[in-house]
Amino acid sequence: MKRVLVTGGAGFIGSAVVRLLVGKGYRVVNLDKLTYAGNLASLRDVEGSPNYRFVEADIADFERVSALLADERIEGIMHLAAESHVDRSIDGPGAFVETNVVGTFRLLNAALAYWRTLDKEAQPRFRFHHVSTDEVFGDLPFDEGVFTEETAYAPSSPYSASKAASDHFVRAWHETYGLPVVLSNCSNNYGPYHFPEKLIPLVILNALEGQPLPVYGKGENVRDWLYVEDHARALELILTEGTVGESYNVGGRAERTNLAVVETICDLLDARVPLESGRRRDLITFVADRPGHDRRYAIDPTKIERDLGWGAQETFESGLAKTVDWYLDNQWWWAPIRDGSYCGERLGLAR
Repeated sequence: MKRVLVTGGAGFIGSAVVRLLVGKGYRVVNLDKLTYAGNLASLRDVEGSPNYRFVEADIADFERVSALLADERIEGIMHLAAESHVDRSIDGPGAFVETNVVGTFRLLNAALAYWRTLDKEAQPRFRFHHVSTDEVFGDLPFDEGVFTEETAYAPSSPYSASKAASDHFVRAWHETYGLPVVLSNCSNNYGPYHFPEKLIPLVILNALEGQPLPVYGKGENVRDWLYVEDHARALELILTEGTVGESYNVGGRAERTNLAVVETICDLLDARVPLESGRRRDLITFVADRPGHDRRYAIDPTKIERDLGWGAQETFESGLAKTVDWYLDNQWWWAPIRDGSYCGERLGLAR
């Protein structure tokens, strides 16, 4: 497989996938609507590559997607385009239904129509890889349990409900129409080029600027953290080596409370760029919790480790240090965002 369509390739995880695939010689077509979190600056290292093409379009545009699949003779689709921020889904769930559910439905129809035009040799090689989240499984007790591929779905937020619905549509298009699909559900990603509405980049930038560091509730909620470039490697493996009809959980085996994450960022920045007075931990401010805030996520990645030979290369400590250093070295990327499309304001209070 050498000709891949990546949807949402200007986003955080999508751009990491695009950079990886272009670097490995794939013909990569990046289809992105360029909503607020889509950023072509994240792809400046590959934008001039002869094996890369960007197309600004909506996954819900059946005719445009169909023409693109045929023109590029696509062999695999990696579907990452999604509205993804839980807080924004609380404030405005409609956009999540339109993109994550309706958009996926229309993309599936375009993929199915195209797949049916392929010859008997090409059809079995084609893959539709749907990239999802561990949030579809709901939450876990603080002291036991992990999400496996057999865990029942129990989404808590409008975001996770929309992703759960899209997962079900993808499976249905395989079971009903025979479309060759693979699915993956990942834990919380972090790393370079992360839009600063999410916890880690928001805290890095606020702490760098000496601003308050908001922590929801008591900071006790637990997440399993996955370095984005480790995730990108996993996604390539699932696309090319995964078994049709199967799903794979991708996690970093790195559970941390939100408070521990924030404290670690403070310590890393204090060691690199100390404040004139005091410690950054003193900036931590506990704020009203998110409505419906899941207690804990924990992924069991045994299946992808065993069946596909994948493993995370970064520990949480090494990955977070790399992430902090990247934000320190790349103000050119994040400064325009902080000055314009998102300044760090609180979202998701369900007023």
